[in-house]
Amino acid sequence: MFITTMSTFFIIVLTILFLFGQSLLASYSNTSNAEQNFIQCLINSTQLTTPITAAIYTPSNPLFPNVLQAYIQNLRFNQSTTPKPAIIVTALDLSHVQASIVCAKKHKLLMKVRSGGHDFEGLSYVAYQPFFILDMFNIRSINVSIEDETAWVQAGATLGEVYYRIAEKSSVHGFPAGFCPTVGVGGHISGGGYGNLMRKYGLTVDNVVDAELVDVNGKLLNRATMGEDLFWAITGGGGVSFGVVISYRISLVRVPASVTVFKVRRISEQNVTSVAHRWLQVADKLDNNLYIRMVLDVVNDTNGVKTIRASFSSLFLGDTTTLITIMDESFPELGLQRSDCQEMSWIQSIKWYNNFPPNSPDSILLSRIPQYLTHSKYKSDYVKEPIPKTGLGLIFKKMIELERPLLTFNPYGGRMAEISEFAKPFPHRDGNIAQVTYTVEWEEDGVDEANHYVNMARDLYEYTTPFVSKFPREASLNFRDLDIGVNNNYIGDNSFTEGAVYGVKYFKETNFERLVNVKTMADPDNFFRNEQSIPTLPFFISKQTL
Repeated sequence: MFITTMSTFFIIVLTILFLFGQSLLASYSNTSNAEQNFIQCLINSTQLTTPITAAIYTPSNPLFPNVLQAYIQNLRFNQSTTPKPAIIVTALDLSHVQASIVCAKKHKLLMKVRSGGHDFEGLSYVAYQPFFILDMFNIRSINVSIEDETAWVQAGATLGEVYYRIAEKSSVHGFPAGFCPTVGVGGHISGGGYGNLMRKYGLTVDNVVDAELVDVNGKLLNRATMGEDLFWAITGGGGVSFGVVISYRISLVRVPASVTVFKVRRISEQNVTSVAHRWLQVADKLDNNLYIRMVLDVVNDTNGVKTIRASFSSLFLGDTTTLITIMDESFPELGLQRSDCQEMSWIQSIKWYNNFPPNSPDSILLSRIPQYLTHSKYKSDYVKEPIPKTGLGLIFKKMIELERPLLTFNPYGGRMAEISEFAKPFPHRDGNIAQVTYTVEWEEDGVDEANHYVNMARDLYEYTTPFVSKFPREASLNFRDLDIGVNNNYIGDNSFTEGAVYGVKYFKETNFERLVNVKTMADPDNFFRNEQSIPTLPFFISKQTL
């Protein structure tokens, strides 16, 4: 009897396993069919103005790995275990973007949009469900008009290309954007964008006057046809939540023919705590033409003992004599000397900030290959009150204990404090001394190694809690951080609830609510989505609101 019962039990188990296996096979088959149908839809699309076949890469194409890895800037997401896309579409023109959206929507295939690949959590090229990448690197034209001091810049261009094309036309124009020349324009601008001109001219998005966007129906819109709400949303609220940005029209800014830069370092023997504390008191109150960045890291002192080093890098829109006068009056604790300063053109300062070899040609900014690749984890914070010396001492002690993390303080004030927090989705304006970035980089591959170093960043982030913004603890969208919240429910009430967790930290409550309303109007079925995209309103709310 027992044997018969056990035999029956095993038959039932085997039957269940068989049916489960058949279900999995059917699932894989359906996925494969969906992808094949998607490709056929692309090839036969009525949106096309040029053939798309040459822009489609599947894993069977020998060039697929090269295309995929070319714009993976964080090696943490370039492992054998990292999920890979089923297809990559390297769009060659607008019609390829339009066809990709229409066909992906029809065949329910998740789309990831990549412009430069510098997103710190790999959201533009990693997903844990079947997906494809729409890669924008071929859509990269830049048209500069010095006459009206504007430029149309396509999303696949890099910041280095933008800077070069501006300098090619004028030595007294620039653009307030990021430090790294290989960052893609699309992601940088749509997330807010910042750099060493922001105290004078504000964020990158504060200098954007128009845009072109392909919406969920494959229609090309500009500022006039998309409306002010949607234009507002894609200038700081993350373009990938609302459509595919094709280009931005930017306003160029005036820079002197000659600017001044310096980089000085201080360690514990040179009273680094006092200097860092003074920086926190004055950095946001200095002359608007002066930007001084502070970076804290761990080094060995002259006795081989680990200590904190503070590095101060500056851009001043003026000459050395004026800079020295300002520093002697406002920040004498740094002890800046004339010999620390160098005068150069604005475009040369871009190269200087990136530690390019002296006398490197401006064309070095056209390289789309990063100077180095590494594994990394980034987190962000905001400091609203000067951290007391005792607090700095505790943070320094924790950094020395961990050894690897570094902290970067980017000063606010100036123009940043003059612009309303509601002018753009980016709300972190007046009331902030600095935006803080936690960085941990490492060379080793492997999941265990990654967890080890990622936990270092989390540890330091947790330790600094008493000294940064609260309720909410704010974060910057350009420093994507999945630790602060993830949306696992793309549709429904839970999607809105989960989205609010990170959304309020990135945008604060009022701006987040406005973004959700814009999203619900522009993309009600939440086609444009990722792990930290703007959610739609719950159905019962959206019906009342709309």
